[in-house]
Amino acid sequence: MKFVAFSALALAATSVSAFSPTAFAPRTSTSLSARTPFIAGNWKMNPGTKDEAVALGKEIAGAFSSSTPCEVALFAPYPFLDATVDAVGSSGVKVGAEMAFTEGKGAYTAEVSVSMIKSVGCNWALAGHSERRTLFGESDEDINKQVLNLLNNDVGCILCIGETQAEYEQGLVGPICTTQLKKNLLGVTPEQMANVVIAYEPVWAIGTGLTCPASEAQDVHATCRAVLADMYGQAVADTVRIQYGGSVTPETVDELMAKPDIDGALVGGASLVAEKFSRIINFEEAKVSA
Repeated sequence: MKFVAFSALALAATSVSAFSPTAFAPRTSTSLSARTPFIAGNWKMNPGTKDEAVALGKEIAGAFSSSTPCEVALFAPYPFLDATVDAVGSSGVKVGAEMAFTEGKGAYTAEVSVSMIKSVGCNWALAGHSERRTLFGESDEDINKQVLNLLNNDVGCILCIGETQAEYEQGLVGPICTTQLKKNLLGVTPEQMANVVIAYEPVWAIGTGLTCPASEAQDVHATCRAVLADMYGQAVADTVRIQYGGSVTPETVDELMAKPDIDGALVGGASLVAEKFSRIINFEEAKVSA
């Protein structure tokens, strides 16, 4: 659990709503915000069959216990959501959708609505993943609509932001993340931020085996938290969990999770290997000196 000091007066002035995605929301006291780490597996267009998805879900659920130092969720393809919910059972592992369309119903061939994913037991969804931005041309406006639709329908949202390799090489990490946060969260209230998780994913590190150095990732996360503080106030910013997503592995997770502003991970390829993902969710917590 990560603790960040902030003003008790500021906390008292900030109300936070609650619904099912935040049954495990960041807990607060009069002087501290405790951010419970949150690690999620994004299966993307994997695995190939329902039976494989069920087997993977069961094995990961079996590695989750009361000693696991984080909350865990699996974001599965639409056809496997129902089966994955059943596979993880009452283990405590959550299941989410990789996206949800902005309309409730209608003539939108191949789209999936928020009510549909909720009906099979999902209370989380991703929005703004880099592959949706780059491969499918989703704009900041599109992503903002998705975020608002999820939150307005009581579904928690992991909002993905991050820069491309070209933007990284040009030193535009800060401006890109700032712009995406401000555009994608437009219209989201301070109260709704209790149900938002930010995932910083440097696009150049996704699926490449490259990992942004932990110290550099920490700097970006701190910048994102400062942007959130400017938008919503420090009290709200201190409660928002910010995940790192970019080829997280069993070898890199401990160092990443030791950083004060890295509150979890959005894991791609390694979440498809139960042994690897089990090690990631059971990362070694950094020792805090008295």
